[in-house]
Amino acid sequence: MNLLMSRLSGRLARYLSQPGRTGGTAIATDQQKLARCLLPGDVLLVEGTTRVSTAIKYLTQSTWSHAALYVGDAVGRQTPDGTALCFVEADIVQGVRAVALSSFKGLHCRVCRPVSLTGDEVRQLCDFAVSRLGEQYDMKNVLDLVRYLVPTPPVPVRWRRRLLSLGSGDPTRAICSTLLAQCFESVRYPILPRVEQVSAENPGSDEVTREILHVRHYSLYVPRDFDVSPYFQIIKPTLDAGFDHHALAWDFSRP
Repeated sequence: MNLLMSRLSGRLARYLSQPGRTGGTAIATDQQKLARCLLPGDVLLVEGTTRVSTAIKYLTQSTWSHAALYVGDAVGRQTPDGTALCFVEADIVQGVRAVALSSFKGLHCRVCRPVSLTGDEVRQLCDFAVSRLGEQYDMKNVLDLVRYLVPTPPVPVRWRRRLLSLGSGDPTRAICSTLLAQCFESVRYPILPRVEQVSAENPGSDEVTREILHVRHYSLYVPRDFDVSPYFQIIKPTLDAGFDHHALAWDFSRP
């Protein structure tokens, strides 16, 4: 039975990794500008165009269907043409792997940058991601995602986030956002923790309450969480490259 399920999951994974009927909703990100603005530790959010991307975007009600971690030269390997493998991601077919920036060519992307990490913490973060290379994708999530490719799946909004955590729960079988959540958890950097307001210990101080952060389980994170997190800075490559609207050429001949 396990062998049969493994074969079925493999076929479904290959089916889900194929292009979907609809593409992205925005202009593709310029690769050269993107390359110039990236720093190790950055999270790259991607608006994918595959069938599995359609399911994830529906469940999360978000533009973003995939997340990868930029690790710079931490992988220490290159493609046959000499391009650095500078991202670590979890692929539905190949598992946790290292890829080049060109893997995201033609796609709409967003850079989310953690702030206040020290150099040692960034290295620890990237090394943790590299140590996961070769692990498998959570194939139980594949079976769950297939059900939400129908045009109008009857899934209430409040349940959708939890539906992405229906996989095996095994941390060695990572999905993309789960993998990244574990990476940042390794250096105790917050993404979207549960915040508890408690009374200040010193009644006479100006601080009436203080916040206690509680770590959410890594399986509950989705790509959009890095976008909406108050702890990640949004970096837009066009603006970072020195955008000047005065230099734009407009054509007003047609509406």
